[in-house]
Amino acid sequence: MSELTDRPSDDPYRRGTGEVVISARDLRIWYGTERGPVRAVDGVSFDLRAGETLGLVGESGCGKSTLGRGLLGLLPDGSKMDGTLQYRGEDILAMPARRRHDLRGTDLAMIFQEPLTRLNPLMRISEHFEEALNTHAPNLGRDQRRSRSLAILRTIGIPPTRYRSYPHEFSGGMRQRLMIALALVLEPAFVVADEPTTALDVLVEAQIIGILHDLRREIDTALLLITHNLGIVAEACNRVAVMYAGEIVELGEAAQVFRAPQHPYTRELLRSTISLSTTGLNFIPGAPPDLAAPPSGCRFHPRCPTAMRICPTRTPRMLPTTAGSLAACWLHQGGDELPAGAREPLERQEISVAEEA
Repeated sequence: MSELTDRPSDDPYRRGTGEVVISARDLRIWYGTERGPVRAVDGVSFDLRAGETLGLVGESGCGKSTLGRGLLGLLPDGSKMDGTLQYRGEDILAMPARRRHDLRGTDLAMIFQEPLTRLNPLMRISEHFEEALNTHAPNLGRDQRRSRSLAILRTIGIPPTRYRSYPHEFSGGMRQRLMIALALVLEPAFVVADEPTTALDVLVEAQIIGILHDLRREIDTALLLITHNLGIVAEACNRVAVMYAGEIVELGEAAQVFRAPQHPYTRELLRSTISLSTTGLNFIPGAPPDLAAPPSGCRFHPRCPTAMRICPTRTPRMLPTTAGSLAACWLHQGGDELPAGAREPLERQEISVAEEA
C-alpha cells in the first residue's frame, strides 16, 4: 500500500478507496507581471484516484486551465509553482526536470481544446502517432506502433482507412477524437481534459463524453475534466470541484453537490444553468476578481447574496459540511470563537468599502 493511502484519516481530502494517482495539497501557481504576482491557483488541495473522474468547474479566469497545465508541468516561462504535488506517492515538484519530462505522455497526458491548433496540418495522422510512440515508447517496433495506433482509433470510432489522412480532412468532432486517441495511446494513469467538447454540437459532445467514460473505465485512468458545462459534469463525473478566483470553494460527490450545494457560488452557478424547465435567466452579478489583487477574506463576498460581516475580514477554511461535501464558507463554520455580529448580513456599502481597502 502506498504512503498516499496510509495518510491519517482526519485528512478531509482522504476519502474513498483505491489507489490515489494524483494528490495536491496547498498547491499554488502564480505568474510574474509588472503589477506583481498573479495568483492564478492559490492553495488548492484534492485527491484523484484510479478510474475516477473529477469535474473542475467555474467561470472563465478562475484558474482551471492553469491548474490543469500545472499538474502536468506545462506552465509558461515566468510562472512558479509550490505546495505539495504527488504522483503515486512521488513528489513531482522535487523531481529532476528529466524525470518530469519522461512522465508526460507515458504516465501523464493532456487533451487540449481546439484540436486544429495542436495537430500539425502538414503531418498525416499516422505520423502524429509515430512521433508520439517513437518519443515515449522507443522499444516498440514499427508494426507494434501501427497496431497500437489502429487499435485506439477503432476504439474511438475512426476507421483504419483514415489512418493516413491529414487533420483538415476530418470534422471538428473527429479531430477531437484524434486528440483523445493521441493522449491515450500510451495508456497514461492520469489525463487532464481541458474543455474537450468546446465548439461541438450536443450530439458530438455526448459521443466524446461517452468515449472518455468508456476509455477511463477500460484503462483505469484518473481523469480531470475541465469544463463550463455542468450538465457534462453531472453525467460523466464521480466528483466535482468548484473553483473561484484561484481557489477550490466546494468539493464533493457530483450528485451530492448538485442536489445540495453548500457554497453560495456553487448555488449561483447551478441557478445560472439553462434546462428545458427554465422560464427566466439567472446570472451572478459582477465578474471574478483581479487575481493580482484579490479581495480580502472570502474572495466571493463582493458578489455573494449571503455575505456576512466576517466574510471580508477572514478567509474560511475548507471543512466538511452536513451534506457530505467540503466547502470553504463561513455559513458552515465558526461558532463560539467568532466575534459578536460576525454573522450579521453584510450591506452593499460595506462591500464597497472592503473592496476599496
